[in-house]
Amino acid sequence: MIPIAKPFISDEEIKAAADVLNSGFIAQGAKVGIFEELFARLCGTKHAIALNSGTAALHTALKAAGIKQGDEVITTPFTFIATANTILMQGAKPVFADIDEETFNICPSNIEQKITKKTKAIISVDLFGHLCDYDSINEIANKHELVVIEDSCQAVNAEYKGKKAGSFGDAAAFSFYATKNITCGEGGALTTDNKDYAEASRLFRQHGRSGMQEYEYIGLGFNYRMTDICAAILIEQLKKLDLITEKRIENAEYLSKGLSKVKGIRNPIVKKGFKHVFHQYTIKVEDNFKLNRNELINYLKEKGIGSAVYYPQPLHLCSHIRSLGYKKGDFPISERLSQKVVSLPVHPSLTKEQLNHVIGAFGELE
Repeated sequence: MIPIAKPFISDEEIKAAADVLNSGFIAQGAKVGIFEELFARLCGTKHAIALNSGTAALHTALKAAGIKQGDEVITTPFTFIATANTILMQGAKPVFADIDEETFNICPSNIEQKITKKTKAIISVDLFGHLCDYDSINEIANKHELVVIEDSCQAVNAEYKGKKAGSFGDAAAFSFYATKNITCGEGGALTTDNKDYAEASRLFRQHGRSGMQEYEYIGLGFNYRMTDICAAILIEQLKKLDLITEKRIENAEYLSKGLSKVKGIRNPIVKKGFKHVFHQYTIKVEDNFKLNRNELINYLKEKGIGSAVYYPQPLHLCSHIRSLGYKKGDFPISERLSQKVVSLPVHPSLTKEQLNHVIGAFGELE
């Protein structure tokens, strides 16, 4: 079976983790500090705060931005549940804006329609590795004095006009989960140029501990720390990031070329000026394709090809979010695309033989 995702791990990461284990200091320590410095440099920001998940990074960013009970945060319904759940964790309400059909990302014109007196922030999601339209989003945010938080959990090393993911908003969140472009199993990071946000984030990740004294706490916080084991793995992953990115882009281009003539399949696009890092290679199965979406997934499985649907249900239709007053039909583009998308393997470990097998499987349906 060709897996839909595969961590790009080798001896360097194994040795780095073993060295930390042998050191006897395995919690948050010097390795975390080194990783934070390297990651801030990568993203082009003043600060990076290492955390234990992308969810923790989003929650921490919202807390640092002062989002509280009764506030509204505009985001996309076509994303992973953590984007909306972290808004709820702060007692705020997720307000959705529909997406752009080509990039799957939040549509700026739809954002402006959702702004009220309660709106305090926008969480943009760089879905599948293609950055959002930050020129338009930041223009709207500046006009209405809103905070912009980038959910860049799927977009490490992505670019727009040469500027890196994590440097467009007031703060950004990244994930290093097992399927992400770089990984330590579980991990996350927050980037920002805002000194106050950075200081608040460091407090929040460690139960509100000031750091001045061992048991001095100056506010509510969580245990969101990253371990030195994870940081050591990520330091090695960062050394390979350009290679991983280039390989994903190369694999995506190869798939797009091979699938370009398949009737009823729409390949992912890359808009001008953007570097798409292809966390996922996501196609749309149109009505004129020979199989429906579920039939295609089963067919690919029979051919030994892994695939997955990200995401089969927009967030506004999840029961705990639907209870906020959302209903089917509220966001027609997100709802329609959730029934059409399928992601194919694009990870850097794929061989040309495997890529040709994927392309050939579609060719057999012609």
